[in-house]
This record gives sequence, structure tokens and C-alpha cells, in this order.
Amino acid sequence: MLRSNRDKQQNYELVSIEDLVPADHLLRKVDKYIDFIFIDEKVRHLYSQDNGRPAIDPLVLFKMIFLGYFYGIRSERQLEREVQTNLAYRWFLGLGLTDRVPDHTTISWNRRTRFKDTTVFQDIFDEIVLQAVSHRMIGGRVLISD
Repeated sequence: MLRSNRDKQQNYELVSIEDLVPADHLLRKVDKYIDFIFIDEKVRHLYSQDNGRPAIDPLVLFKMIFLGYFYGIRSERQLEREVQTNLAYRWFLGLGLTDRVPDHTTISWNRRTRFKDTTVFQDIFDEIVLQAVSHRMIGGRVLISD
């Protein structure tokens, strides 16, 4: 008998992103060995603590930017689209299936305005590289950065 899967798009299912991301996915290894929590301390002084609208969690913002570099996604607009549809990316960022993905304009604004004239990107990159080297995730003899 011929079956149709067309009606399944309207089903409600109890699912966990944790169960949908393969155990051997590369981002699971990154998550296991790289502790991104240091980002909060690096950027705290750049955020207002007592006024304005609530900001996007800096951890989510920088992990999104990390995904862009890690997977060669050069456009912030494309990065937003990729995170919307890729379950592994959502898992890595700590976003649920129905959580709103940060808008590409928010990423751009933070990069061009909040973090302008700071070394925060370089500092975060350096720390990630140091952690990766210490866990033998990457190797190499020379690292040159501007």
C-alpha cells in the first residue's frame, strides 16, 4: 500500500534537539573541549547593566560568529538562515526549536558598533585557539594574527 508523509508536517511531537544531533558531530567535540564561558567576562564592560533593551546573550552572539568562521559562512544574513534550519547549530548555541535566531542586523550592529575599536574579537579568537591547542584539537608550528 502506498503511504504519504504529507500530513506529518502538522503533527506535534515531543522531541529533544539533544537526541537529534549525532553523538559524533564535530560541534559536540568543540562543545566538549572549548569552554566559551570566558566570553562573558571579556565583553561585560561593553554592555549596559541597568538600562536599555535586554541584549542578546553575548555567548550566543559570539558562538554564532564562531560558526560562521568555522564553517566558512561569510555572510551574516546567510549565517542567520543556516542557524534557523540547522539543528546542530541550534544545539551548539543552546537554542530550542522555537527559539528566535538572532537577526543578521543585530550581529552586524554589534560587530560594527559595540565592538568597534576593541580587541575583543582577537582576544576571543586567541583564547579559543589556546584551548583547542591544549586539547590537541589543532596543531601547527606558527600562528600569525593581526
